[in-house]
Amino acid sequence: MILADENIEHYIISELRKAGIEVYSIYEQNRGITDKQIVEISRNPPRIILTEDKDFADIVFAYQTKNISVILLRYSIIERNETTKILIDILKNSLPLLIDKFTTITPKKIRIRNIAL
Repeated sequence: MILADENIEHYIISELRKAGIEVYSIYEQNRGITDKQIVEISRNPPRIILTEDKDFADIVFAYQTKNISVILLRYSIIERNETTKILIDILKNSLPLLIDKFTTITPKKIRIRNIAL
């Protein structure tokens, strides 16, 4: 399951759902909560945080937060559709590779980094 941060566009959430991917939307369910609260929600049940907020890199690496999976999307508005297709493809075909990882997806590359356990 995906936990979409408040900054994830409705278009992306809608496309994920159309592709059969379960999405819990912070915007729809818990608007205005903190990043720390998002991390806690992502743990039970385990969900991958989908965000455009680079602060999650600090949460994971600077503060060494464990038991978390994050996908950071980086794209311009004209690259949104392409990036969404890449996201759906990786979620449908490589989901196990994303668990306990910090993944950055751009239209040109995917970077998957381990999170120290």
